[in-house]
Amino acid sequence: MRFAAIADVHGNYLALEAVLADIRALGIADIVNLGDMLSGPLDARRTIEILMPLDAVHVLGNHDRYLLDRPPEKMGSWDRPAYEQLDAAHLDWLRAQPMTRVFREQVFLCHATPDNDEVYWLDSVHPDGTVALSALDHIEPLAQGITQSLILCAHTHLARAVRLRDGRLIVNPGSVGSPGFRDKHPYLHVVEAGTPHARYAILERVDAAWQVTFRHVGYDHEAMAALARRNGQLELANALATGWIK
Repeated sequence: MRFAAIADVHGNYLALEAVLADIRALGIADIVNLGDMLSGPLDARRTIEILMPLDAVHVLGNHDRYLLDRPPEKMGSWDRPAYEQLDAAHLDWLRAQPMTRVFREQVFLCHATPDNDEVYWLDSVHPDGTVALSALDHIEPLAQGITQSLILCAHTHLARAVRLRDGRLIVNPGSVGSPGFRDKHPYLHVVEAGTPHARYAILERVDAAWQVTFRHVGYDHEAMAALARRNGQLELANALATGWIK
C-alpha cells in the first residue's frame, strides 16, 4: 500500500500542479487531501477546478468549513477572497466532503484533530510565541479511540511524524501551498517552513510497518508571491517567496 498525502493548498494552484506532477512521476496513483484547499488571497477557482476531477479522497479543513458555515461579511481576510471566486457547484462539492474519514480501512484522516478542526495536534504554541513539537502526553489522548495504525493530520503546515507508544504513527505532510503564516491563537505566533517549496508526504506500508517520505517540490513560487503581493497580503507574499514571514 503506497499513497500520497497532500494538505493546506490554500488556493496555490501552481504549487498543487507541481505536487501532482511529482506524484505522477513517482508512479503513485492514490492521493488523500487533508483540507484547507482554497482560502487565501491566491486563486481559489483554479485550485478547486483541479481538485474536483482529481481521483482523490478529501476531508474538509477549518478554512473550507468557513466558506460554508458563515455569510461572506463574517468571513476572514483569507476566506472572503476565495468565496468570491467560487460558484454554487464549487460550494456543493465542498459540502459533500466529510470532516474526517477512513481510507482503505487502515488510515484515519482529519484536518487538525479528530474532534476539532482548529487545534494543533503535533505542535504546541507557548506563551512567548514559540512553536514546538508537542509532548507525547499531549498528543496521545487526542488519538484515543482511533483503531487505524496510521493517522494523518494537517493544519499547522509543518511536516511531522510522531510514533505513539502503542506503535501507531501520526503524520502531518506539511503544506502544499502556504509555507508560512501568522496567527494569534492561542498566543501570537508565526509558522515558517524556511524554504518556499511545496510540501507533501508519501506513505508506504512495508512489512506491516508504515514508512513516511517527506517531499519538497520546487515550482514558480515567485509568481504566486507576486499574486499575493498584488492582493495586499505582504506577509504571505514573503512566505511564498522565501519560506519566511519576515
